[in-house]
Amino acid sequence: MAKRMILGVFEAGTQQVGGTTSWAHPKSQNGDYRDIEYWIGMARMLDDAGFDLLFFAGGSFGYASLKGELSDVLVREGMMFGLDGSYIIPALAAATSRLGFVVTTTTGSDHPLHTVRKYSTLDHVTKGRIGWNIVTGASQNTMAKMLGQTEMVPHDKRYEAAAEYVEVALKFWEGGNDDDAVVLDRATGVFADPQKIHPVVHEGEYYRSNGYHTQPPSPQRSPVLFQAGTSAAGRAFAARHAEAVFVQGTTYEQTAANVADIRRRAAEEGRDPADLKLIVGVTVITAPTSAEAHRLRAEFEALQSDELAAHYYSGNTGLNLLEYDFDRPLKDQLPDDGLAGQMGVSNIERFYTRPDGSAPTVREILDDLKGKGTRGFAITGDPVEVADELERMIDLTDLDGFMLEAVFNTASMRDVIDLVLPELRRRGRLDPAPEGTTLRERLIGKGPHLAAEHHGADLRPEFSAST
Repeated sequence: MAKRMILGVFEAGTQQVGGTTSWAHPKSQNGDYRDIEYWIGMARMLDDAGFDLLFFAGGSFGYASLKGELSDVLVREGMMFGLDGSYIIPALAAATSRLGFVVTTTTGSDHPLHTVRKYSTLDHVTKGRIGWNIVTGASQNTMAKMLGQTEMVPHDKRYEAAAEYVEVALKFWEGGNDDDAVVLDRATGVFADPQKIHPVVHEGEYYRSNGYHTQPPSPQRSPVLFQAGTSAAGRAFAARHAEAVFVQGTTYEQTAANVADIRRRAAEEGRDPADLKLIVGVTVITAPTSAEAHRLRAEFEALQSDELAAHYYSGNTGLNLLEYDFDRPLKDQLPDDGLAGQMGVSNIERFYTRPDGSAPTVREILDDLKGKGTRGFAITGDPVEVADELERMIDLTDLDGFMLEAVFNTASMRDVIDLVLPELRRRGRLDPAPEGTTLRERLIGKGPHLAAEHHGADLRPEFSAST
């Protein structure tokens, strides 16, 4: 039986995503991202089309920079003006009935209790359709400066702290109260049962907390746990904590290896590897004919430049490609300053080697970035060609689905909905629609709460009382 594809849309609360520019193209001029009606229209369109989720990146104070300074190139191209998706989601939830929402929150920029309160509230107002994309930071150098920190925390240390951050949050979500804590007995005047509110105590290396979770239990209790990043530390983190993983799109071979490694690690954690849903970003340019689709692709690529690609990549990795020898591989030129590899590790490592073992030159990396920025895979063609490639990608990599990274904003989404989705449905790749009302049920299919095999389930009162 053909695997059903999970479908999402990747957004960042901006006019465009992924380190490429297209806002000036006539096809992109279909709404103002600063207007809530733009987002409501998008969410309704995706909901009606059967998409599973709308994903918002961001979540920190960091911004893409060049050597820590604001980039004039990125300012001119509109890369610096994102809205916070957390505040958009309640309006979108009220306008939709099935669509899930995932929003990024960075660990390390605040105490876990801020995240506990935010996602408990969002789980209520979305009626259980919320997910948390856990990241240790983006543009960590500028984020550190904005938060008044004297230095950037090393990459692997950020993951250690993030694991404890998640543990604290899960202690409150899973163990802070019982599902039936709210009684609402008007005859006796009892709103909630004090015996079903439990103390939470955490004394760790990075965080301390002692108190009670005084928000009512939400439909999912814990949001669906997403994670983005496929470095070695990222894969280990995902295998233990994540329920869905947004993997870095490189080659099919490398993606398949990352998917297999994450599933293997999950099994070692005592989890069902099939419970982890692995998703990759895909930029689709489609039209009724292949020729028209490739014409649009050429128009899009003509808008890009070396400077834009290099400046955006620098904001994610700390590396300015314009400073390197264009004719030599990047991995042979990385500075020995202790900073390389502390930001955007997945986005650096994906350019180390090709499947044949050769290493791309900086010139080749820039050309790749100009075509797709930090986006995932790029597919161009008519509906049959696009569906063929999506199926091929699923079959070769064992991925579970895709996050559409639109080139021409909602116009690109509409093209995929009108042209590609009917073809995928004809092939049995989108149906039957998953049952359940919560995002966790629709993605994983095992109930609204964390699976019993997830370590967070051990934090529930019934588990804790028996240990």
